[in-house]
Amino acid sequence: MGQYYPVQSPVHKLDPRTKLFGTLVLIVALFVADNLFCYLLAAAAVFGIIAVSKVPVKHILKGLKPVIFLLLFSVIFNLFLTDGRVLVQFWIFRITWEGIVRSVLMAVRLIFLVMGTSLLTFTTTPNQLTDGLEKGLRFLKVVRVPVHEFAMMMSIALRFIPILVEETDRIMKAQTARGADFESGGLIRKAKALIPLLVPLFISAFRRASDLAMAMEARCYHGGDGRTKMKPLRYRTADRAAYGLMFLFLAADVALRILL
Repeated sequence: MGQYYPVQSPVHKLDPRTKLFGTLVLIVALFVADNLFCYLLAAAAVFGIIAVSKVPVKHILKGLKPVIFLLLFSVIFNLFLTDGRVLVQFWIFRITWEGIVRSVLMAVRLIFLVMGTSLLTFTTTPNQLTDGLEKGLRFLKVVRVPVHEFAMMMSIALRFIPILVEETDRIMKAQTARGADFESGGLIRKAKALIPLLVPLFISAFRRASDLAMAMEARCYHGGDGRTKMKPLRYRTADRAAYGLMFLFLAADVALRILL
């Protein structure tokens, strides 16, 4: 997640505002969904966009690794703490049919959320995301919200995700070569073993942030007021068609929830 996958596809050529709005529509649709047909519609939309974007599925599935713990926690929480028709009961724990259904739907919802946001970053460069956020949220300038600075922070955060992942892998390999053990032992021991990893990682992150701040100051960066764009954003026919498909998708999702 956070890396741009360079390839020529219709999704890559869309305006970043269109893709940002599409991600928001997917999130709304997933929270509106409450039955099997809504999730099937969402699955068709997600995998259809993946096919059109030409991004390998394995790249998108790799984005699920950081949220596996959250995914398992959510599934277990809903599985054991949902009231309904009891199927299995032991000690103070019980598994109900409603709990199984809710935990499965919650897992599918989280997986599609991560896949949708990963697809956004795979098909949009950080600079395009910055321009799209800034132009899409410029109406907030009326209430004096620093839209440009907010978009810049989001862009920098996305750009640093793959860098920090590579830095973490490099530090782990260096410490493993010196005798560190990150695999054996229980959960508490593994957590303690990560402490020597976090210290150099934070130092490296702050060093990179300081270098970036100095580079921006050396280039006389003072925010977005009065700045022009080398490539101004303009909607095209494909973007208008994409907006139409998004509204049809959201309307179909709401209709399936109401009718079923």
